[in-house]
Amino acid sequence: MAESNHIVRCAACAVSLLAALPAAAADTRLSAPGAPDGLREALLASALSLEAARAPDSTAQDILAAARADYARLIGALYAQGYYAPVIHIRVDGREAADISALSAPDRIGRVEIVVEPGRPYAFSEARIGPVAPDTDLPGGFVPGAPARSTTISRAAKAGIDGWRAAGHAKARVTDQRITAHHPSATLAARLDLAPGPPVVFGDLVIEGPSAVRPGRLRAIAGLPTGDRFDPEALERSAERLRRSGAFRSVSLAEAETLGPGGGMDIALTVSDDQPRRIGFGAELSSLEGVALSAFWMHRNLLGGAERLRFDAEIGGIGGTESGGQDYTLSVRFDRPAVIGPDTGFYALAAIERLDEPDFREDTGRFGVGLTHVFSDRLSGAAALTFSYSDVRDDLGSRSMSHAMLPVSLTWDDRDSALNSRSGSYLDLGVTPLFAAGGDAESGAHVTADARLYREFGDRVVLAGRMQFGSVLGAGADGVPPAMLFFSGGGGSVRGQPYESLAVELPGGARIGGRSFVGLSAEARIALRGKFGLVAFADAGFVGPDSWVGDGDWHSGAGLGLRYDTGIGPIRVDIAAPVSGNTGDGVQIYIGIGQAF
Repeated sequence: MAESNHIVRCAACAVSLLAALPAAAADTRLSAPGAPDGLREALLASALSLEAARAPDSTAQDILAAARADYARLIGALYAQGYYAPVIHIRVDGREAADISALSAPDRIGRVEIVVEPGRPYAFSEARIGPVAPDTDLPGGFVPGAPARSTTISRAAKAGIDGWRAAGHAKARVTDQRITAHHPSATLAARLDLAPGPPVVFGDLVIEGPSAVRPGRLRAIAGLPTGDRFDPEALERSAERLRRSGAFRSVSLAEAETLGPGGGMDIALTVSDDQPRRIGFGAELSSLEGVALSAFWMHRNLLGGAERLRFDAEIGGIGGTESGGQDYTLSVRFDRPAVIGPDTGFYALAAIERLDEPDFREDTGRFGVGLTHVFSDRLSGAAALTFSYSDVRDDLGSRSMSHAMLPVSLTWDDRDSALNSRSGSYLDLGVTPLFAAGGDAESGAHVTADARLYREFGDRVVLAGRMQFGSVLGAGADGVPPAMLFFSGGGGSVRGQPYESLAVELPGGARIGGRSFVGLSAEARIALRGKFGLVAFADAGFVGPDSWVGDGDWHSGAGLGLRYDTGIGPIRVDIAAPVSGNTGDGVQIYIGIGQAF
């Protein structure tokens, strides 16, 4: 008897354990007779019960709850496509999910089937919204005879409100909407009434919540145009200026619910300060150039006004076989935003550098001050006054030189990502007048350009192109620091060719940098499965002795690369070999973070 009771208890425990285990994945099916492919895909994306039924860890209660909620989700997907008379069945083991009480859910579910009869697509018999502000851009599909999608109605309402807000009526709203379906004719009449509200001007910037940045500096950086007509783009520019300062983890600008005297609307600012200090490291590897290591330390809010202080250190050429020796750079830069209006910042910099390159050795110290200006979200510029002293040894001999410089640059950048661009363009133009200030220095100018273009083809292919140009005008090759002359070869110019292997050849085998340079690069980036990608690339470079492209030499290289997307930027591994020119042979390997350009 005791043994019998023991067996019963074991059996009961086994049943309890089995009941506690997750249910096996159920069979699933969705059918939508007559539905076009786009509608079927939308229905599948909305049917969460199918996803729950396929998950082995879902319980019967989970599947039933998802099925009962799917009626509303499927109707929303049908309305979004313009179907307003559907018939929907969601059957759980043959029973309509809506008829199953949540209190009497089955212990197990073996099959979930969804059948949707979408009916006829509806068209607009009437599509009216008003009054609308001048220059309002209504969706093109909001017209009689067009498919009556609910998303088109929502976009029309938003466009109407946005039009009035752009005209200075910040409190525009929809006051009435009358949407009537006529089932016999499969048509939909949509009538939306708007109330523009009074014209609005910007009021005060009201700072809410604590911040280590002083209130006066917050207002200066935001640059809210108090007293001017309300403009949503101006409001977004204020938020972007605060984000651009780098001092905040998040920025929120909220419009006041009520207006003040004269239609003034206060704006509430809430910021979340980022960590005041940050440290970072980087590394790159080339089979011939060796390892380059970099590190930085930064303070985001040095004096309580979102000032940034940053120290950078870099060592390059570690273990390189053809990079000369090791290069060292130590620099410091101080930035203060909003010194002349909200879009102009001030910076000061100082740096010391030793470059031990294959064809020269240069010790340089420089310092300077400058201004930066943001013209738009795509265009920015900078101008500075810097002083530089260089001690040089190359095939032209040993010499020292001092220069005063006035570097001016403009940058256009509408890329979708700086580290892994898929679309857009980039253009950086720089002109630096040089004024001899001592030693063997000569006056002249240093000109550079860097243009890049990116185009997507489908979801998996990106074509990228780059053209670089450089020139030294007025000064001779012996009158400017060698680092301002041009070489070609290596990871930054022509992959597959040794580092700085293309230069200007002088009698007796001497070599110096050129006064003109052209670089061309092309890549085909192909996404593979998961986070991996393949890149085929070709690079070419020209270096000449004159200021403009004329006499000189070309070389080129090509290869294949592998990319692994980390979410921040891809890890890059490139293998390349020479194609033309007599500057190198063999295979080279490059490893880094981010695309090559």
